[in-house]
Amino acid sequence: MSQIEVKKIIKALNASDGAGVKLKRSIGTPEADYIDPFLMLDEFGSENKDDYIAGFPPHPHRGIETVTYMLNGGFKHQDSTGAEGIMTSGDVQWMKTGRGIIHSEMPAMKEGKLLGFQLWINMPAKLKKNKPEYLYIKGNELGIHKDNEKIVKVIAGKYKKAEGPEKNHNVEPIYIHVVLEEGKVFDYDVPKEHNSFIYLLKGELIIGNKKHEKTTDSSLILLERGIKLKILANKKSEFLFIAGKPIGEPIARGGPFVMNTKAEILEAIKDYNEGKFAKY
Repeated sequence: MSQIEVKKIIKALNASDGAGVKLKRSIGTPEADYIDPFLMLDEFGSENKDDYIAGFPPHPHRGIETVTYMLNGGFKHQDSTGAEGIMTSGDVQWMKTGRGIIHSEMPAMKEGKLLGFQLWINMPAKLKKNKPEYLYIKGNELGIHKDNEKIVKVIAGKYKKAEGPEKNHNVEPIYIHVVLEEGKVFDYDVPKEHNSFIYLLKGELIIGNKKHEKTTDSSLILLERGIKLKILANKKSEFLFIAGKPIGEPIARGGPFVMNTKAEILEAIKDYNEGKFAKY
């Protein structure tokens, strides 16, 4: 069986988005522009309210899916489909923007620690003009596996008997959050056609059988294709493992829009400016 090894380790870059929310971006950067089908990965959060209080006021999207996973704190979501809700620790918002959505994500807290992730997943051309969908997943709906060595929370995919609530997805995503005790191992079988990566929130990991550079907090670990993933925690560690089947189509980006051609980006901008964007 093909052992998965490390391809590259990339330190997340400090950035800001929305109305000045401070974050760490690891996919969607010069070193990791697009890991098909994943377009962007941000770690957002701080214990300083000034770093997040302005939030993400109303803004549009087309052609992508956004997956927001909260570890600490609360955010209120509202969008042009009429969906709204408050995300709290452990919750997930999975939004399939399709042909267009306007949404806002604003802090539901005035102080305290905020920590979460936002992942952007590309949509194939045949789904980019679909009607938007909004899936709100409470933390207690995630698949959860616990033993003396680890805690595994499954948003998509499966680990042992724990299964994530997002199913029948076109890229067959795997999205797993792991807390692994020092000296313990996390093993996982990955579909051989999937692209995959680890985002190390904190700790230190040894991956595969080949020597690689030391891992550090808030770093993206790109993985070679393979089947058998073996992760050893050199010290207690917390990380995301994410994988998906590549779409293999050309992409054109224009801020919050991701389509297949520049003409489609210009069409999205025109639709938004003319007020036709989120009309269903």
